Amino acid sequence: MSVLHLLSKEGDVKVEWDPKLAEIGDPEALAAIAEAERILADARAKGATAFMVKDGQPAQVMETFDETAERIVVVPRVVGG
Repeated sequence: MSVLHLLSKEGDVKVEWDPKLAEIGDPEALAAIAEAERILADARAKGATAFMVKDGQPAQVMETFDETAERIVVVPRVVGG
């Protein structure tokens, strides 16, 4: 299972999909991937940063969406004041 977490003032938005089901054209998995890509694109347009997270490894900044990533965490731009 793969998951995208968007951290926001509304809380944690979560979209999950199974990459193996997406490979065989499962409509629900493909719809979830499309929604995750949309969320990521919208967040990045607003200055957010996305990280690919794997257990036991340092997080890596994601430049492009990877539907095979285990976990994607999208963090909004932090504004100081």
